[in-house]
Amino acid sequence: MAFFQLLLSFFSKALLILSVFLFIAFLIYCLYVKYIHMKYDHIPGPPRESFFFGHTPTLLKTMNNGLVHDKFLEWSETYGPVYRINALHYVSVCVTCPEATKEIMMSPKYPKDKFVYNRLFYLFGERFFGNGLITAQNHEVWYKQRRIMDPAFSSLYLRGLMGIFNERAEKLMDKLVEVADNNTEVNMLHLVNCVTLDVIAKVAFGMDLDLLTNSSPFPKAIAICLKGMMYYVRDMMFQFKPKNRRFVKEVKEACHLLRKTGAQVIQERKTAMQNGEDVPKDILTQIIKTAATECITQEDEEFMLDNFVTLFIAGQETTANQLSFCIMELGRQPEILEKLRNEVDEVIGMKQNVSYDDLGKLTYLSQVLKETLRLYPTAPGTNRQIDEDMVIDGVHIPGGVGCMFSTYVTGRMEKFFNDPLKFDPDRFHPDAPKPYYCYYPFALGPRSCLGQNFAQMEAKVVMAMLLQRFEITLVPGQTFDIEDTGTLRPKSGVVCTIKHRKNKD
Repeated sequence: MAFFQLLLSFFSKALLILSVFLFIAFLIYCLYVKYIHMKYDHIPGPPRESFFFGHTPTLLKTMNNGLVHDKFLEWSETYGPVYRINALHYVSVCVTCPEATKEIMMSPKYPKDKFVYNRLFYLFGERFFGNGLITAQNHEVWYKQRRIMDPAFSSLYLRGLMGIFNERAEKLMDKLVEVADNNTEVNMLHLVNCVTLDVIAKVAFGMDLDLLTNSSPFPKAIAICLKGMMYYVRDMMFQFKPKNRRFVKEVKEACHLLRKTGAQVIQERKTAMQNGEDVPKDILTQIIKTAATECITQEDEEFMLDNFVTLFIAGQETTANQLSFCIMELGRQPEILEKLRNEVDEVIGMKQNVSYDDLGKLTYLSQVLKETLRLYPTAPGTNRQIDEDMVIDGVHIPGGVGCMFSTYVTGRMEKFFNDPLKFDPDRFHPDAPKPYYCYYPFALGPRSCLGQNFAQMEAKVVMAMLLQRFEITLVPGQTFDIEDTGTLRPKSGVVCTIKHRKNKD
């Protein structure tokens, strides 16, 4: 009995000591948060809703009821070209100042923001983007990967992909012929998602998915990963809430599926190359060949897998969403649609395929696609790290802070674009003044998107064929709202009726 009393006394004292320790730790943390507030509170910004969680509750409520990027736009117009956001002891500054945008994004001196991109290394404990092209913060680590990847996205190599672009777009046209003949409604977002995933799987990794006729777990896995990424970055407590356990499990399983598939594809290709077999002259082969000339470590092997996931997702989702938004806007803009159709008829005529030379002649289509990305940037922003003190628009910014740039916000500000909510492709006419560091749907500088030329070539081929052959009408009653699923997409899915074009000649 005395032994149990002694044991109870020991645990009581231990619990008391632990409680005191935790209280002191909590008090120290409170003081640290207060110190951070004092250090950065001279920067303009909206009132914090919570001492600890800062602006996080406001942003989460906005996410549940609308588009968080509209809140960033509201704050930018209210608090000026640089303002502050707090979350626990973290601070980010949101910047719309073109001069600061140029200074920070065009220089390798400013790495990717540690807080944001560390969260993308893993998703709920499962390796996701890892240390690939999007997330690598160390310039040397990133540059080594970019040097390996660059040849696979050269203009000479991309020119050779036109056959695959045309082939996969043709499969979409065949599907739309069925829709038109059956006089049924169709979700265009779903269809172009299938096409763009088909394209990136084929041209990058030699995978024949044929998603317009076959089922596959990949589209759902990508969507779940992106949605999980959005919550994982913006809500640090998301994974600890019991109601989210099932979704977190689905995200981890989807992430594991993508990486497992990537590992199999890479290993099979390497084995085939080592055995002297004929292999597709695709991006994966180019990457493996180029990597063979480098000193490849085990971590480099992980980088290749990281970049498989990066290309598989980024090379598909954003292009599909851009195409969907473009179709949505053309359905509301008959004059622009008519002008665009005339250009396509003049350049493409009755040809079955779109040639590489045709792409350069489709100048108005280029303007339409650029204007689509101004209003609906599918990747709405990027983040950098400011490690040293600097001054932005007269505001002193102490070093050690993340910096957020949003092309969604700047693209919808009156100070940069007259009548910003109007869809006007003439903003991007070759003779029009170019936007000064307020339009960057593919980011800017050395960390700009490697695949932007690839994406726009693909988008042009699909849109040109679509306009050449079909009349597309939006089904009445659907919403034109934007949905944030990690990337921006049309919430309605862009439901349309399809008819064959008449009197094309």
